[in-house]
Order: sequence, then C-alpha cells, then structure tokens
Amino acid sequence: MDLRDFTFDLPESLIAQEPLAERDSSRLMTVSRKTGAIGHRLFRDLPEYLKPGDLLVLNDTKVIPTRLIGAKPTGGKVELLLVEKTPSGAEEWKCLARPAKGLKHGTKVLFEGAGVVVEAEMLGQDEEGLFVCRFSGALDLEKLGQVPLPPYIKRVATDADSRRYQTVFAGVDGAVAAPTAGLHFTEQLLDGIKSMGVEVCRVTLHTGPGTFMPVRSEKIEEHRMMRERYRIDESVFSAVVKAKEEGRRVVAVGTTSTRALEASAQGGFASPVLEGSTNLFIYPGYRFRVVDALLTNFHLPESTLLMLVSAFAGRELVLDAYREAVKKEYRFFSYGDAMFIG
Repeated sequence: MDLRDFTFDLPESLIAQEPLAERDSSRLMTVSRKTGAIGHRLFRDLPEYLKPGDLLVLNDTKVIPTRLIGAKPTGGKVELLLVEKTPSGAEEWKCLARPAKGLKHGTKVLFEGAGVVVEAEMLGQDEEGLFVCRFSGALDLEKLGQVPLPPYIKRVATDADSRRYQTVFAGVDGAVAAPTAGLHFTEQLLDGIKSMGVEVCRVTLHTGPGTFMPVRSEKIEEHRMMRERYRIDESVFSAVVKAKEEGRRVVAVGTTSTRALEASAQGGFASPVLEGSTNLFIYPGYRFRVVDALLTNFHLPESTLLMLVSAFAGRELVLDAYREAVKKEYRFFSYGDAMFIG
C-alpha cells in the first residue's frame, strides 16, 4: 500500500496544545465496524458502549522525564531523548539526539539542573539509528529531565504536564511517550466501569520514540518499526484466553495495549510470548487475533498508528471518520479527543 493512502487534511488549529480541565470531558467519537455508523458523545459516556463481561485492557506504563537539554564544550545546544538503558551495567542509554549532526564518537555534552552536573559521552549509534551515550555519574532524572512532550506540542513542558501527561493508572517506569488513549480515564470512571461487570486488567508496553517517527518508505510494507519493550502477566493472558473462549470482547485501550496483546499471541494462544520487545507493524491486511474493540485517540496523517486503526476498522471507514472529526473540530493527538471502535 502507498503512504499517501493514509493522508488527510488536518488544520493545525485542531492539534491540541493543552489538556482539558477534566480528563473525561473530552469528546468521544463512536464508530461501528458493522454498520459504519458514526456517533458523537463525551468520554464519560464510554460505559454506555461497554458490556458486562467485557475485558478492558489498560497500558500501565509510566512516562519518565527523559528529555535532557545540555551543551557541547563549544556551547552548542544538544537535546537528548533517552529511550532505554543498555544492559551494560553502566549509566549508559540509547537515545535520540537533536541536532544529530556533529555528534560523533567521543563528543561530550554537559547537563546541569537543580545543583546536579553530569557529562555524557557519545559512543556511536546502534542498528536502529539510536545514539548510545554514557553518563559520568548516576542520573537523577527528576532533577535533570523534563516531561518528553511530543514535538507537535509547541511549548515548554510545565509542572502540570508531569501530572496530565500521565494516566491515573500509570505504575511501571519506562515510557518516553504517554499511552494517550488512557489519559481520558479518571479513577471514578474506572470504578464505575468495574461496578457494571467489566473486567479491567493491565499490560505494560513502554511507548518508545517510534510513536513519533515518520514512515519514510512510499510503500508502507517496507517500513520497519522500532522495538518497544512489553510485559503481560500470566494471569492477565489467562483472562484474555478465557474471554476469547467465552465469546466476550477484549477491549484494548490504545494502540500500545493492542500491540502488546497482538505481539504476545503471534505464535498462537497455546504458546504466548509474554515478555520481551516487539517491532510488530500492524497495517491493513493484518488479522487480529486478540482485540475485538478499540479505544484510541486521533492520530497523525501517514502515521503507523493511523495504519493500525485502519487495519482494525477499514481504511475507508477510518478516513471517513477522520474527515468527520475535522469537520466537527475534534481535538487531535496526545491531548486531544478519543474514538471508540466497536
């Protein structure tokens, strides 16, 4: 398929720059795969689209303050987005760097903040194009780091973002981007969902920079996803298998939960892979093994996330829904509105 098959016109004014005052006050578009019907509600109305017996799957990854701003000895500014620690045992990280030009092996960058000073030495790049750097001492990211807001949010992160760019159920450190479909939930809303007989469980997929990386191949089949770490408890996977056997819906909250669930079952339900890393790329033609309904935000044109949603609901239906969202001025991307596809 061609990359241009997944484009649509999006006014820049619809890209949400701030979260709403209340998480569950965002809008909710509903889309029926069976009938093609499109509806418009608020997110707090979500329980009306869930059924007793549904298995709602959340991603409990926690965003860590991995955006570092430093300077080279020449004074040139360098921004690092830490992705994950290497298994070396040292304070060594894989990261994205900006600007990347001039960051050769041996280049040093100094970082200062809240009385903490640490130096990073660039060690080269890995097979995925990520830089590898080694820090001179232990990193205190709470003092040195900033919330890694997506590049389409054109402002500096604030203290409020450290709370709002995080789900209320976040618990496992490791993400460089929030699982944004989960940002709409409040504890009260989740309690209400549980009380109506919906089973709620959690998986972990640490959202990586691949979330923001553009597809550079005109033929999307040639694109390669960056790997992201995930983990699913045996008890959770058993609950998934039981739901599937009993004909109950598995409702994935977000593309990250979807990828974790689908990656685990690539070899079948009898031999799941419950922990590791995945570069599973889901685009139209993919056969879903686990997920029966999907809650997601509105995504970038030509993005792998839009392709995943199109694989789930059909490209034409999804693009029709997106055109409707633009017409009705839904808010897009991380701090934007949501879509429920059932």
